[in-house]
Amino acid sequence: MKTRHDVVIAGGGLAGLTLALQLRQRFADLDILVLERRRHPVPEAAHKVGESSVEIGAHYFSQVLGLKQHMEERQLKKFGFRFFSSEGRRDIDRVTEIGASRYLSVPSYQIDRGIFENFLGEEVQRQGIAFIDDALVTDIALGESGGPHRVSWRSGGESRETEAGWVVDAGGRAGLLKRKLGLAEANAHDANAVWFRVQDRIAIDEWPNDPAWRERCEPQARWLSTNHMVGEGYWVWLIPLSSGAHSVGIVADAKLHPLATMNTFEKAMAWLEKYQPSVFDAVDAQRERLMDFAFFRNFSYGCKQVFSGQRWALTGEAGLFLDPFYSPGSDFIAIGNTFICELIARDRAGRPLAAHAQLYDQIFHSFYESTLALYTDQYRVFGDPEVLPVKVIWDYTYYWGVLSQFFFQRRIADLAAYSDLRVELAHCQALNREVQALLRAWSAARPLANVPNPAVMLDQASLPWFAALNKSLLDTLDDAAFRERIRHSTRQMRTLAAEIADRAGASAGVGAPALRRLLEEDVAGSDEALAPHEPLLFASAAERMEAAAEVAA
Repeated sequence: MKTRHDVVIAGGGLAGLTLALQLRQRFADLDILVLERRRHPVPEAAHKVGESSVEIGAHYFSQVLGLKQHMEERQLKKFGFRFFSSEGRRDIDRVTEIGASRYLSVPSYQIDRGIFENFLGEEVQRQGIAFIDDALVTDIALGESGGPHRVSWRSGGESRETEAGWVVDAGGRAGLLKRKLGLAEANAHDANAVWFRVQDRIAIDEWPNDPAWRERCEPQARWLSTNHMVGEGYWVWLIPLSSGAHSVGIVADAKLHPLATMNTFEKAMAWLEKYQPSVFDAVDAQRERLMDFAFFRNFSYGCKQVFSGQRWALTGEAGLFLDPFYSPGSDFIAIGNTFICELIARDRAGRPLAAHAQLYDQIFHSFYESTLALYTDQYRVFGDPEVLPVKVIWDYTYYWGVLSQFFFQRRIADLAAYSDLRVELAHCQALNREVQALLRAWSAARPLANVPNPAVMLDQASLPWFAALNKSLLDTLDDAAFRERIRHSTRQMRTLAAEIADRAGASAGVGAPALRRLLEEDVAGSDEALAPHEPLLFASAAERMEAAAEVAA
C-alpha cells in the first residue's frame, strides 16, 4: 500500500468510477486510488436507483469515456421517455400518451447498475487505477495551507490511512465530507419515493389487445421506454434492465400522497391498485418474484459547495440530488466530473485554483437551480393531460437547446463561452422560471376532472423542429457557430414560451404578465423568433378530442 496518492476517490459507485476513468484518460501518469464500501462484484440488478439515462449521461458514458461497446452490448437502448395519463385506468390505449413513435437521433440507455458498476470496477483496474473494495472510509481530514489531505478507512478488519493531493467524496448519500464541512442544504422540493424490482419483464405492449395501438410505434417495443404512468401529484416508473428484471417506482409529492401510504410493498400494491391498476395487475402476477423493496424520504437535497480550490470536491449523490423524473442524475455526474477534471488539470499545470473552483461551483449550482424549477410544486401538473404534454415539450427544449449543447460540444467548462453568452443564459433561466409558474397556474385554473383525456398518441417524432433539435446535438461546431446555436435556442425558447402563454390564455383564461414582459426584451435577435411560424406545440385539447372522435368513428 502506498502512503500517498495524487487523487483519492472515496466511493467506487457510478460517480467515483467514472471520474477515475475520466481522469485516467486525461492524465496517464496520475496516481489514483478508489475506495469502495461494497464488496465486488456487486449483484446484478443491484439495489440502486438511477437505471435510466438521458442524452448527456448517455453521451458521457459512451463517447466521453469510450464505453460505447459496453453500452450497446450489455445494456438496453432506451426507447425514449413515455407518459400515460392513466390514473385509475386499465385501458392505457384509450388515454393520452406522450412519446416518440421511433428512435430519435441521439441514443440513451436503460442501465443495469449492477452490471455497469461491475464492468467499471474491472475497467479501472485494467487501466492501472488502484481499486480497493470492501473499504469503509471513516474519516477525511483536509490539509491546511495547501498541505495533503488524509483519508482513513477500514478493510479486512484493519484500519488504514493514506495522504492525498486531491480528495473527492463520491460516497453517495452518506455525505461524509458534506457533513463534516456543514454543507448540507435543504431545498423546496418535498417528495418521496418507493422502489422495487421484479425478476421478469413487464410487457406493457401486451396490455391492450389493440394491434393498431401497438403499430403506432416502430419498433413495437414501448417496454424499452422509461414509461411514466402519471396522475395528480405523482408518477410511476417502469424501467427494464438488461439482466431481465424490471424496475418499478412510485414518486410522489409528500403533500398529496404521503409516504406512509406506500412505504411497504403491500401498501405500495394497495396504492397501485387504486391509482395505477394496470401496473398493479402486472406486478401482482409476479409477487413471488419480488427482488427487493426500498423507500426514500425527502430524497431531493442541495449542497452549499461541491468544488473547492483547496483540492477537494464532491460528486454524485455525495453532493446534491434533484429528482428521478427526467433522469438527471447521470447528467450531473458527467458535468461535475468534467469540472473536477478541469480543476485537477489546472492544479497539475501550476495554475491558481480558487477563482475557477468558485466559478465552476456557481455554474454547477445554476444548472441545479434551473433543473430544480422543473420539479418544485409541479407534481400536480402530472395529472393534467392538457398541460403535461406542453411541459414535456418545454422541458426538453430547454434541456436539448442549452445544457445539452454545452456538454455535447465539449464547452461545459468553457468559461469564455459562459461569459459571451451570459445575457442569453440568464434570459433562458428567467424564461424557464416564468413558464414553470405559468404551467402551474394553467393546471390549477380548472378542475382536473374536467380536462379532456383523449385516446391519442402525441408523437414527439412528428414535430420536425423537435426531432431536428435532438439531432443537432451531434453537430460539430466551431466557437462562432456554437455561440449562434445558443442564441438560436434562446430565440426558439422565446417563440415556444409565447405560444404556451397564448395557449394557456385561450384554454383557461390564465394571463402571464411577467412572462410577457420578458418576451418584450430584445435578446439574441428576438424579433426573428416572434415572426409568424408553424405552431411548435401539439394540437390543442379540443383538436385532439376531435381527432379522437374521427378515429373512433
